[in-house]
Amino acid sequence: MAKKTATKKKSASKKTAAKTSSKKTTARKGAVAKQAKKTVKKVALRKPATVRRPRGPVWQWSAVETAAAIRAGAISAVETVEAHIERMRAVNPRLNAVVVDLSEQALKAAHAADKQRAKGGELGLLHGVPVTIKENVDFEGRPNFNGVPANKDLIAPSDSPVVRNLKKAGAIVIGLTNTPEFSFRGFTDNPLHGLTLNPWDPNITCGGSSGGAGSAVAAGIGTIAHGNDIGGSLRWPAHCNGVATIKPTQGRIPAFNRSATAERPMLAHLMSAQGPLARHVADVRLALEVMSQRDARDPWWVPAPLTGPKPKGPIKVALAKIPEDMDVDPQVTAALRQAADHLERAGYRVSEVEVPDINGVWQTWCDIITNETVVMQEAGMLKVTSEDFHKAWNGMKTKASVLDLPAWMRATAARNGHIRAWQLFFEEYPVVLAPTTVKPTPGPRDDTVSAERVQEIFWGEIRFISAINVLGLPGAVVPVALHDGKPIGVQLIAGRYREDLALDAAAAIEKRAGVLTHRLWEQMG
Repeated sequence: MAKKTATKKKSASKKTAAKTSSKKTTARKGAVAKQAKKTVKKVALRKPATVRRPRGPVWQWSAVETAAAIRAGAISAVETVEAHIERMRAVNPRLNAVVVDLSEQALKAAHAADKQRAKGGELGLLHGVPVTIKENVDFEGRPNFNGVPANKDLIAPSDSPVVRNLKKAGAIVIGLTNTPEFSFRGFTDNPLHGLTLNPWDPNITCGGSSGGAGSAVAAGIGTIAHGNDIGGSLRWPAHCNGVATIKPTQGRIPAFNRSATAERPMLAHLMSAQGPLARHVADVRLALEVMSQRDARDPWWVPAPLTGPKPKGPIKVALAKIPEDMDVDPQVTAALRQAADHLERAGYRVSEVEVPDINGVWQTWCDIITNETVVMQEAGMLKVTSEDFHKAWNGMKTKASVLDLPAWMRATAARNGHIRAWQLFFEEYPVVLAPTTVKPTPGPRDDTVSAERVQEIFWGEIRFISAINVLGLPGAVVPVALHDGKPIGVQLIAGRYREDLALDAAAAIEKRAGVLTHRLWEQMG
């Protein structure tokens, strides 16, 4: 009996323990479930913050903000593109920046972009983001006019590499922007589409040759504008329109136009670069990454990394001494000093020093590009261009030396020496702070006044812009201030394939100077 009683007690004890254990397990599960619900609630509460729409009208958002909002589902690609089309129709009739309206095609692409996102497909860095393309690169199915009516039969059989890379990243092209005839002037006007105006002031130029691109993106048409640069055609419009840009190192972004009737001359190719204009330095950096993807059609493309090793200690910046023969406007001097101060406050060390032979570098650029053009292109261009083009081109030639074959070879050899001198200079000063122009922005057709005026502009005013092309170096431009209601930018030059250093310095200036186009939009109403 004693054994049976003991067994019953043990059995009861086990059942009680099991019940207690079960209750504890249930309690633990309940606690975990409650905690899980709390976590889900917290995540649910946080989720709207991650997909919150940026402030202001959609067309005012940066490319970075726009891409993030579309990716997160805060806005559709269709709504985004519609907002930019509406902005384009509101301001472009006055500016004439976009000369080919691709609204219908863009909306179809936007609907496809939204369907792709809904299916959970892989999204590119610029998925659904509106951009513009300069009308001097191939856009499949359209004539590559390049500002010349006679080019009507040059139909692009495929997209140029830069267009292809933007589309592959999900960008949506809403229009093509204006350029001067053969993209050879620093002022944007042609017999085909007419004059493009600066949104800040119609009495100053929007620059060139990417003047349509600069005017459009400053006014809020597209988040990123494509352009190109062989003598300042990205940096000069960026300065004139108060936006940012990077002229990359030659070979960074692939280039090719299948519609071209002949290959480009060697030095023209080595001195030209494709690139982006945007209102924010971060957008320029993002666009550079997208545009620089490989394309086998460009034999000069280089698979260089987008970032390099950070220089040791505080980065030394050379504030370029301006040659004595350049008459510098006090407003430009003030802007350069202001930019230097912004860099100092950001931790850079700025010293005013003389850069390697800027005058000789510019003359080498002028001699090479002029003589190459005279031999390879001049006769054909003069047959199909306007009197304004002839005036501007003749003015450009006045400062160039006429080179025979031995002199040509010496000039191209001198280019190597100039590049070497600058590369050695960057060993001590990784970044150079220089002016874009030393004078106030000129009128919209100043290069048609006289040959002397053209020489004055290119040699006396924008010498620090054009010279950099012959070196093949990266140069960024960022706005610093408004003087008399007009934007002034500065140029930041770095060593080969060190766009990251130039853009870092530009971003440091932008952080303190602000984004000037916000003031433009208040002015435009």
